[in-house]
Amino acid sequence: MRQFLIVLGGVLLVAGLACMALGVFPPMFVLAFWGIALVVGTVFERVIYKPNLAQRPGPGYRRTTERFIDDQTGETVTVYLEPATGERAYVRD
Repeated sequence: MRQFLIVLGGVLLVAGLACMALGVFPPMFVLAFWGIALVVGTVFERVIYKPNLAQRPGPGYRRTTERFIDDQTGETVTVYLEPATGERAYVRD
């Protein structure tokens, strides 16, 4: 799915550049915007999301009641919260 989104974003970006070369400006802005948004969003997605930790985070983190099953690994994950900063940590059970 990730590669598909990057390819789709690239196609939209190229289509936007082609529209710009042909002087068709309203579609150019829409196509270029969505092309850039898809490529940048997909590439930087991995930077934004944190990996699941194997053990409990450091002092100051409190265990929450929030738990979910990670789609990629199938493991149960518990959410920990650092109240002072609002930072969240995801720990595999």
